[in-house]
Amino acid sequence: MTTFLPAFLSGFALSAALIMAIGAQNLFVLRQGLRGEHVGPIVLFFGLSDAMLILAGVGGMGAFLAAAPQLTTVLALGGAAFLAWYGIAAFRRMASPSAMTAAAGGGLSLGRAMATGAAFTFLNPHVYLDTVLLMGTAGSAQPEDLRPFFVLGAASASFTWFAALGYGARLLQPVFTRPAAWRILDAVVGVVMLSLAASLLLGALNQAG
Repeated sequence: MTTFLPAFLSGFALSAALIMAIGAQNLFVLRQGLRGEHVGPIVLFFGLSDAMLILAGVGGMGAFLAAAPQLTTVLALGGAAFLAWYGIAAFRRMASPSAMTAAAGGGLSLGRAMATGAAFTFLNPHVYLDTVLLMGTAGSAQPEDLRPFFVLGAASASFTWFAALGYGARLLQPVFTRPAAWRILDAVVGVVMLSLAASLLLGALNQAG
């Protein structure tokens, strides 16, 4: 039992350290959790996506991406456009005169929520950096027979974090009965999304130059 435990814990700890930073996926899960919309499918989708990308990274996809800078540039430009659009939408919600509460209408359908989650995952090069490159490199350094346990540990951290964030958000719902709280959250979302979009765009331009 103890032979695979270090590899499992190594994957879990590294994944947890990377995933807890404020980012596009986390803010989206938090917002959906506060609204109580499609939390289960979104948590499952993000967890499975991380597991798939980590597995691909350990399997060698990281080396392929490192050797294909043009693909990285395309992903960065697409991701920057999407994040900028989402950030602007957050600022528009913040400026809306209508009061917004956790129970307010105008939510996302399941299909649109899943499509948005897919865009946050697969159009965001930061996700590939964390899962495919960093996690993939660390996992590849494990002995071959222990790599599945590293991936399992890393995936477990992703599922645990997204579930805690999505379902734990309901504890904050009393705070978000106030429209001002939603405006503050949307301001944070807007700033983070536009900052990420700018960093992706600058990175793509520097790489192209």
